[in-house]
Amino acid sequence: MAAARLVGATGTVLAPMAACATGIWSLFQGFNLVKSGRCERVVAGAVEAPITPLTIAGFDRMGALATTGAYPFDVNREGLVLGEGGAVFILESAELASRREAKIYGEIHGFGLTADAYHANQPDAEGKAAISAVKECLHRTHISPENIDYIHAHGTATQMNDRMESLVIQKIFGKKVAASYTKGSTGHTVGASGALGVAFSLMSLKNQILPPCIGLKESQFDLNLVREARRSIVEKAMCFSFGFGGQNAVVVLGDGNKAFK
Repeated sequence: MAAARLVGATGTVLAPMAACATGIWSLFQGFNLVKSGRCERVVAGAVEAPITPLTIAGFDRMGALATTGAYPFDVNREGLVLGEGGAVFILESAELASRREAKIYGEIHGFGLTADAYHANQPDAEGKAAISAVKECLHRTHISPENIDYIHAHGTATQMNDRMESLVIQKIFGKKVAASYTKGSTGHTVGASGALGVAFSLMSLKNQILPPCIGLKESQFDLNLVREARRSIVEKAMCFSFGFGGQNAVVVLGDGNKAFK
């Protein structure tokens, strides 16, 4: 609300809260406003500064904090490391973006959103609702798993999230699709993490470079994890965001410049 006042927004103002999935939820709401014709242009994203005594104490009581660093999917992972940051996007139609000669970073194909209804802060170990979110996203966008070139994983480095997330990837995509996380370098920015994940995914699409898994030494899971940054053909990327309380949000992104030519 404060951000809307600062920029002088006079249209629709929404403030979704979905724990660590908030960033992708906000993009979903902005996407719907543009697609439905209610808005021509939307500012959407998420920002969070969670490094406070209360937040640190809360995650510490849950046993979710690491002591030496964030190593998602590693056999020796300890938990998450809090970070601060955010990412904000301008969403608009391809026609409007082309008309004003905007610098286009990517195209949103669609979303999948579900909730576990399982536990206050633990994910469903079988990942049933998370799998449903991914399948829903693929179904809505008419994209098959084989057409996803890269997955930006949520990758918190907690025991339960990484185990569940690896199960989701293995069940739907197998071990062919390249996957990586960025919390090894940014830390876990909580509510902003989904928006940051989308930003990194868009940069991967734009530059055709896969970001590496910082901190990974020995993976516990049979996944195609990116160990070093490398060039690769990336036409479609999927970004995962799994929040405390079982909030599941995924989005498929495409190379906007190719789509709009």
